[in-house]
Amino acid sequence: VLFLAYFAMQVIYARRKYKISPPETTGHPEFERTFRAQANCSEYFPIFISLLWVAGIFFHQGVTAACGLLYLYTRLKYFQSYAVAARGRLGPLYASAWLLWLLVGLALAGLLAHFLWP
Repeated sequence: VLFLAYFAMQVIYARRKYKISPPETTGHPEFERTFRAQANCSEYFPIFISLLWVAGIFFHQGVTAACGLLYLYTRLKYFQSYAVAARGRLGPLYASAWLLWLLVGLALAGLLAHFLWP
């Protein structure tokens, strides 16, 4: 939640810096990149939290927590890179996607182990 608050505050600062009043979402390119980065991170947050919860309960809390921290770090790097230049977002984007798929695998492994092998 602190990450989402940080991202939202960055959009507010960009709005003030470039004098873009809500509900406008276009204007200076730096504002548009910051706004889009915040929206992208917010869109993936429910998926991340759901996978983190399921993998933590059914697989292993420590492994899941490590994956979760890495995911948050890659999303922070994604946000920071995207705000500077759109092309800079690709490395952290691929890393965060890889971590989400890893969490999917951990959640599925935990669920299968829990429900199929007593």
